[in-house]
Amino acid sequence: MLPKPLPTYVKAVEAAGVQPQPLSEATTGVVWLDPRTPDALAEVLDAHPRIRWVQLPFAGVDAFIPLFGRDDVVFTSAKGAYDEPVAEHALALTLAALRQLPVFARRTSWSSQAGRSLFGLRVAVVGAGGIGRAIVRLLQPFRTRTTVVRRRQQPVEGAERVIDVDAFRADLGSFDVVILAAALTGDTRHLLGAAEFAALPDDAVVVNIARGPHIDTDALDHALRTGQIAGAAVDVTEPEPLPDDHPLWTAGNILITPHTANTWAMAEGPLSARITHNAKVFLKQEHLGRPMEWEGIVDQQAGY
Repeated sequence: MLPKPLPTYVKAVEAAGVQPQPLSEATTGVVWLDPRTPDALAEVLDAHPRIRWVQLPFAGVDAFIPLFGRDDVVFTSAKGAYDEPVAEHALALTLAALRQLPVFARRTSWSSQAGRSLFGLRVAVVGAGGIGRAIVRLLQPFRTRTTVVRRRQQPVEGAERVIDVDAFRADLGSFDVVILAAALTGDTRHLLGAAEFAALPDDAVVVNIARGPHIDTDALDHALRTGQIAGAAVDVTEPEPLPDDHPLWTAGNILITPHTANTWAMAEGPLSARITHNAKVFLKQEHLGRPMEWEGIVDQQAGY
């Protein structure tokens, strides 16, 4: 367990029937608990060629993409484990942006009324993984007209329609709310830039609970200051952390939370369960040759 063993996750491994051991030439499986140190993990893998399984700590694995392409190593992530808390945060940010709560929170005197209701609005959810689908479910009581944007044109329960990225860009003028919940890939980097903000209705709001580079930060700042969109709420930024003196903090109707859609405290239970399950899978495959189903297996070619 690296970079260092933590008691909660040591118990998760022990629940699978094994005691975590220090890194050595005999190591064949690693539980990696630092989401921001891919270079350190690469060094471990290069120095220990017997490693066959790596459990990564969070659902987003874009930082580890340079490590992929190792056919002899199975990478598993926490994707699917944190769907509900992240979707809950997305809904909270959406409501806050529509109701212009960031504006009112900064006021020091009674002011004019403003804000929109979510009920019946046209919402685009970009991404159809577990988090995206959980967001669609949470939107249903609001009777939103929900469009899901995904690569594969397969139906999503609760969505009015499913479109690809090209159709999304062509149809930007029809959305009241855009919620970004996709993995970060070459196709989704700067998915929303100057042209896209200009194409959105001026009363639209944008929410990002996925990865900061989905949005061109300078373009977002400009869109908010010039009224191209009505507001934004983001849990992730580019750069991240957002510097204290960054202009986006003062752009107007924007709410910025410090990557708290899923905290370590929220992750503890789901990640422990994921570690226990995958450790059991790994042990049985190693010792019994019995195939089992990994949870959160990473598609190394797709990068998520």
